[in-house]
Amino acid sequence: MKTKILVVDDEKEIADLVELYLKNENYEIYKFYDPLQALACIEEQPVDLAILDVMMPGMDGFALCAKIRDKYTFPVLMLTAKVEDIDKITGLTIGADDYITKPFHPLEMVARVKAQLRRYTCYNEGRQKQNSAVIELHGLVIDKDTHTCSLYGKQLPLTPTEFSILWLLCENCGKVISSEQLFHEIWGEKYFESSNNTVMVHIRRIREKMNEPARNPKFIQTVWGVGYKIEK
Repeated sequence: MKTKILVVDDEKEIADLVELYLKNENYEIYKFYDPLQALACIEEQPVDLAILDVMMPGMDGFALCAKIRDKYTFPVLMLTAKVEDIDKITGLTIGADDYITKPFHPLEMVARVKAQLRRYTCYNEGRQKQNSAVIELHGLVIDKDTHTCSLYGKQLPLTPTEFSILWLLCENCGKVISSEQLFHEIWGEKYFESSNNTVMVHIRRIREKMNEPARNPKFIQTVWGVGYKIEK
């Protein structure tokens, strides 16, 4: 069965270019120039990953991403013509897993898609394994093979990226993991100063889903100037 990718961009040339390169990788593409039509598609068709343009008339990519995150955890990549950190942080805050700045090289876009799909597919394929890798910490239960996580018996709707971060911290319980190490391990890219914002936003999203107080979190603790840790 082919991997299904949703592409939403009101610029026909961009949407067609993305479709062309992804079809060359044997992906099945659902392409839309209208966000509302894309939402209707998601309700009827299974989707493995979405690529959303930020600047669209009516409903922009941020709003579309937020609606997707109300129900779905598949990876979301944002296409943005803006380069300001605040725009990138906005996308990450509402649930995007990665962003690509226009103009972009099509092969870079394909590489980012593959990276997100590897992470997403890896965890979901683990559901069929017999031996589970489970970590339990103070009411938090995270299962790497089934890609599930619960807190005090309630399921946490984590995205693949959020799950990866939480698993890495739990796996290294008691140790401080630097922002640089987190970024390198999860995103697999070179760390820059602005990369810390990406890590910080994802940590904040995980805490919000765990209903953690920002100033005194019980689970993910900030070690200022160093990184993050989960106590034993």
